[in-house]
Amino acid sequence: MFIDTHAHMDDKVFDQDREELILGLPSRGVSRVICPGIDIDTTQKCVSLSKEYDIIYAGIGIHPHEAGKVKANYLDDLREMAKTEKVVAVGEIGLDYYYDFCPKDVQKKVFIEQIELAAELGLPIIVHNREAHKDVMDTLREKKDLIKGGVMHSYSGSWETAKIAMNLGFYISLGGPVTFKNARRPVEIAEKMPLDRLLIETDSPCLTPHPHRGKRNDPGFVALVAERIAELKKMDAQEIGRITSENASKLFNIPLN
Repeated sequence: MFIDTHAHMDDKVFDQDREELILGLPSRGVSRVICPGIDIDTTQKCVSLSKEYDIIYAGIGIHPHEAGKVKANYLDDLREMAKTEKVVAVGEIGLDYYYDFCPKDVQKKVFIEQIELAAELGLPIIVHNREAHKDVMDTLREKKDLIKGGVMHSYSGSWETAKIAMNLGFYISLGGPVTFKNARRPVEIAEKMPLDRLLIETDSPCLTPHPHRGKRNDPGFVALVAERIAELKKMDAQEIGRITSENASKLFNIPLN
């Protein structure tokens, strides 16, 4: 059984068949799904889904794209939602310099505030990092004594940066891009990653693995990620599933079965 550590099951593209899809995931080999929020509304939806479905767990957080829209009391809202039993992380949070959706200084402020909130709550963090490697790593180094573990989600950075992240106690999560025919960095990371620091994800509904690229992604496709990593590491996909599920269970403090 696989644990998808990052899937936006609250997304509107699932509105027509969400329940059928979620209830069918165990038959496709998926035992747990982490659903991270990206703003207050989506976080609330993720929390609600975690209450409704046994296999769904929630992350609470403000994505860097949404950092400029937060209200003065947003941390209080997140803090209140964190009281829900199946909230297991603060995320997804971080920095994104690929798009110019929010000023960098605002992104950094909200990122740091949420790292501090995670420390207060005793929760790990789910880190989004796109074209902001230096500032993300500088922030994580600066706040390393506060951080209670975390994951670099849908990792796209270099092996050198991955080693720094792991030295800071982070897991590295790989998703659909490792299966793409033109993949280079994700393949290198998969080949070199120590198994005790590896997680897998889909980032549904985006980044659908080959051969379904271009179609809607869902957590059932996480097996394709595991299969590709297993191929690169010359292992069995079920063994990758077992190891990454144990890692996810340890990081997020969730049961395996």
